[in-house]
Amino acid sequence: MIKLFVGLGNPGTEYEATRHNAGFWWIDELARSLKVSLVPDKAYFARVARAQVEGQTIWLLEPQTFMNLSGKSVSALARFFKIQPEEILVVHDELDVVPGEAKLKLGGSHAGHNGLRDIHAQLGTDRYWRLRLGIGHPGDRAEVVGWVLKKPPQEQRQAIEDCIARTLKAAPALMAGQMDKATLQIHTSKPPRPKPPRQPAPATLQADAGAATAAPAVNHSSAPPIAQG
Repeated sequence: MIKLFVGLGNPGTEYEATRHNAGFWWIDELARSLKVSLVPDKAYFARVARAQVEGQTIWLLEPQTFMNLSGKSVSALARFFKIQPEEILVVHDELDVVPGEAKLKLGGSHAGHNGLRDIHAQLGTDRYWRLRLGIGHPGDRAEVVGWVLKKPPQEQRQAIEDCIARTLKAAPALMAGQMDKATLQIHTSKPPRPKPPRQPAPATLQADAGAATAAPAVNHSSAPPIAQG
């Protein structure tokens, strides 16, 4: 059961539309769907919202510490309200997933993500859930910092927003602790590719003049001549 939803990003208007703030975008949409407002709370170094869902208190958190100190905010709220690591979902940007797709996982490496690195350190474990929102990779490790701190082009931004809308549909399952169901919803949420139009069967000439069914019409002006016996 997820009791604390955390979105990672950097505070400030200069960062709000950058790829690194995809986690904030997801939490903003969750807050809208739950009809709650995120407000600054100095005790947790974050913007925070609280919602009641099916009798359960759900917390939404956007650390305002800058990415590299995200764990300071997450651990402060989690420890105060005795929320266990397995009850935390961290939503973050993911270089190794293409825009428009997302992956849900429990535990594992921080893979160089500085926000996750600090959460690992502050919680003392990697056993918390992550929702990895794809932002794509620039193709060169030397360009990663510039990539995550830039705004995506409109096509990629739209793909990420569509992904957020689809993955939010798994929020009730996440809150209910139905992690297998949530994983299935998130990992199969990409719209299916449209099937190609069905091609009509090619017309053929009937060799047997006495066949019960009539042969398809043939334009003899363009068809090859038929050999006569």
